[in-house]
Amino acid sequence: MMLTRLLPRIRAGFVGFGEVNTPREIIERKCREARKQLVNEGMELIWTDPVSDDSEGLDVARARKELAKADFDLLVVCLAGWIPSHAVMGVIDHFKHKPMVLWGLTGWKEGGRFVTTADQAGTTALRKTMQDMGFRFKYVVNYLGTPPDMHPIVSFARAAQAASRLRDARIGMMGYRDMNLYATLHDGVSLRSKIGPEVEIFEMLEMTQLMKKLAPKRVDDLVKCVKKRWTFKKPAGEETLRKAAALYLAVSAKVKERRYDAVSLSDVDGVKKLLQFPPAPVFMLLGEEDGLCTIPENDTMGAVTQVMTRYVTGQIAAYLEFYEFMPNGMLMGVPDYVPSEIADGPVTVLPTAFGKLNEGLLNISRIKTGKVTLGRLAYAGGDYSLHLVTGTARKPRRWEEAGWTPPAPQLPSLEIVLDGPVDTFIQQVAGQHYILSYGDNTEVLQDLCRLLGVAVI
Repeated sequence: MMLTRLLPRIRAGFVGFGEVNTPREIIERKCREARKQLVNEGMELIWTDPVSDDSEGLDVARARKELAKADFDLLVVCLAGWIPSHAVMGVIDHFKHKPMVLWGLTGWKEGGRFVTTADQAGTTALRKTMQDMGFRFKYVVNYLGTPPDMHPIVSFARAAQAASRLRDARIGMMGYRDMNLYATLHDGVSLRSKIGPEVEIFEMLEMTQLMKKLAPKRVDDLVKCVKKRWTFKKPAGEETLRKAAALYLAVSAKVKERRYDAVSLSDVDGVKKLLQFPPAPVFMLLGEEDGLCTIPENDTMGAVTQVMTRYVTGQIAAYLEFYEFMPNGMLMGVPDYVPSEIADGPVTVLPTAFGKLNEGLLNISRIKTGKVTLGRLAYAGGDYSLHLVTGTARKPRRWEEAGWTPPAPQLPSLEIVLDGPVDTFIQQVAGQHYILSYGDNTEVLQDLCRLLGVAVI
């Protein structure tokens, strides 16, 4: 997909199994073919030779030792034939902290008959046992007479990698609780414990201090670049551009220093109120220059949803907010900016004013249409849930938001026709901001939630 950035290569451990009475060459051939299929999907494998239930337990000991030499995102437990469950457990219990795929292969046609090694006898003996023992895994089988479907394995593998990366994720938050909103708040302890990201608060004072130390030439050079890169509907004030460029450079320095994966700024009560300009161009530059997920208004739960979505799809994970509901969907848009990655055509900006604010730069780019997934993480009483929905994003009708200097601009927006009942969706809405990704990404997000212990709504 053209919207997808390059994701890190998945590192998977691989161990195959087949009982001692099955010809070894058959088990080795089937495991070799399975490994090739995973490599063809772009995975890097750390593997060991197939394990049998030999009476001395030599295969089990050898596999444990070899797999323990390297780290990996998940372990693929591949059954190439029947094997007593104790031999499998002898290996995988030592890696119980890792997500796993329980993968049962299938037989083959030889002459006029079908030959099987009873792979699914082995997997069905293990599935409930692994569940009862608390393994985090996905059960996948190959079907008789059909090519293997690798998508469920790849989806779970990507989710496993994302779950691991979330433990090291950092989200930068300039200010706290913009507009005293409730839906944007988070519980730091449970978020760090269950989902993984560390949320760091930094002050706008620090940014203004950095802005004053910037070399004027750095600001001038960025302003020149922006004038060439973006399409302006009318000339923008030089001071507006310089303020935006300076704040971006200050925030970007903080991003690099702290290695943030996402950033949110205090928008209304922060930049707009105290610095007297809207931060839309700052967010735009953070996306273009730093490849960063961004969301306004100190929306922590939105930012975490963005990072989760980014890690499984590679997309920028833009935010949209609700403007109107329709019988078959909703009108969603933004009153400030969209990342250039989802702009349909050139990034277009309009110098304009809203309410009591003086001139600011409003991004009025069109947004790409097509199949979309929307989601938002929510928290209540110690438990997390992800509200997910899919639909088709279409070009919006002509509309405007009251309050903009006439003639009112057409805000970046989409009409999204949902795949399910609108009222069902409405009754579960978790906040004003939802995170957009293109395509149907429900399976990989559900896999990630399963690994994190997050309910899917």
